[in-house]
Amino acid sequence: MSFDQIAWLPLCIGVSAAGLVLGFLAFRRRGAAAGLRVVAWALLPIAAYLTDALRALWTIGTTAVGFVAGLVLNPLVWAGVAVAGLSAVLFVVSGVMRGRKLRLAGSGKKPAGDAQGEKPVQPSANKTGVSAGRPAPAVAPKSSKGEDDFSDIEELLKRRGIS
Repeated sequence: MSFDQIAWLPLCIGVSAAGLVLGFLAFRRRGAAAGLRVVAWALLPIAAYLTDALRALWTIGTTAVGFVAGLVLNPLVWAGVAVAGLSAVLFVVSGVMRGRKLRLAGSGKKPAGDAQGEKPVQPSANKTGVSAGRPAPAVAPKSSKGEDDFSDIEELLKRRGIS
């Protein structure tokens, strides 16, 4: 069925008339704001007909339906979707393997790739942002002597030379 085979003016007038009746009922039952909102929606079919927007909406709708029907019914498209899914799975697996390799290299253990002649990747910084060559600053152990919360901060500031 093509766009020109449908009698759009009577259809739009009928939909708008039904919407105006519903708008009147909404006005009586729920108040002016609800009634005006329904009337605003009811006027859109007539506005779409008068501005020839219905032709554009028809074209968009038929194109979208054709695309979806071609997507769903075409086995070649489903093969492409399967290949895209495989690609996504491979990206995730490679990220997990790389993270494991970095974690093992940081702890000093040999990753499984060393047996095959691969060199482990050395991380440039650990999770705290301190480079691997420098030792991490010592943190004072927490004491349970009932000291106030600021004693730890004061101690850190004194160690850094800030008073």
